[in-house]
Amino acid sequence: MVGLLLRAEALGGYLAGTILTGQLLAVFMSNTGGAWDNAKKMIEEGMYGGKGSDEHKATVVGDIVGDPLKDTAGPSINPLIKVMNLVGLLIAPVLVTTKASGMTYWTVIIAASAVLVFSLAHAQKEVV
Repeated sequence: MVGLLLRAEALGGYLAGTILTGQLLAVFMSNTGGAWDNAKKMIEEGMYGGKGSDEHKATVVGDIVGDPLKDTAGPSINPLIKVMNLVGLLIAPVLVTTKASGMTYWTVIIAASAVLVFSLAHAQKEVV
């Protein structure tokens, strides 16, 4: 949508921003999840009151959030970035061709089709 509505230059900026922020977010999620997991292990070994203390209860809650961060959410950002870049590379020749030939009506048709597909997918998701 960015490339079709704002041209190829904006698509390049969008992909660069996606790579930069995605990498930072993935590292943050993985490190945070690991830190919460390690905090629970330290308290279970006897530090700060050990098992059964209020600190242990707090770290169990933190570990419930930390495990998905380090095991699923952080690592899943890498495939997301790859798919976004692949789609951007595949659509780039279409953007350059339509810009050179002045075929703006194709841009509108493709963008409207994409909006329709996304809307239908979102409506289907709510039904299920």
